[in-house]
Amino acid sequence: MRQPDIEIYLKDADHHAITGWLSQALGPCSEWRQKGQTYKCDVDSAAGVIPLTWLPKAVGKWHSLYLDSPHTPWPDDLACARAAFAALGVEVRCAPGSWQEDESDETADRWIRVSADGEEEIVWRTS
Repeated sequence: MRQPDIEIYLKDADHHAITGWLSQALGPCSEWRQKGQTYKCDVDSAAGVIPLTWLPKAVGKWHSLYLDSPHTPWPDDLACARAAFAALGVEVRCAPGSWQEDESDETADRWIRVSADGEEEIVWRTS
């Protein structure tokens, strides 16, 4: 089932490399607009406008990339994480499925790690 949005976390990712990858995967990005620590842009894809949010160092060295649209080439966070790792060669983490606000802390701490070592489920305490 296609997720309504996608969020992945990239370790030590270069902002320019992210923009290049997204432009190739989705279409050209508008200029990034900075608002506080957050950056936003829009991609005008064949499926419509996809709003993007980049939050550097959202969790330690981990940067958050949020795609606020169900109209991406990836059906879920894991597919996007795999594509990001393949394109950028940096470790990527994502939730194993759609996250719900009322989930237990134990469930919320379950993540998928995509790296040169392969894929594995890990416990990542982000708070």
